[in-house]
Amino acid sequence: MIATIADWIGAGCLVAGALLALAAGIGVLRFPDALSRMHAATKPQVLGVLLLLLGIALRLRSPADLGMILLVAVFQLATAPVAAQMIGRAAYRSGRLDRSLLDADELAERGPGGGPAGPA
Repeated sequence: MIATIADWIGAGCLVAGALLALAAGIGVLRFPDALSRMHAATKPQVLGVLLLLLGIALRLRSPADLGMILLVAVFQLATAPVAAQMIGRAAYRSGRLDRSLLDADELAERGPGGGPAGPA
């Protein structure tokens, strides 16, 4: 009984995760600028992968599989924010974003391209 319920919840997580990953892929293709694409590539994609992993964990239930799933989840959570930061910084430095879309521009005071402003 509990295994059946876990299987159904796992199936729901798999479908929800797949839909979020699909939405992330569509967002990367459809959004107009680098910052919007960066958001689409990281936020829903990470949640989608975590939901997929939760669905797989609910289905498999063995300690070895759960350990591997946990490692994948931790790696995903550790690398996605770093990748988003690097993509955003590269887009800013190369000038491939519309600065009028920024609410705040903390890097503008650091000099051209967001690097150090030079000796003070």
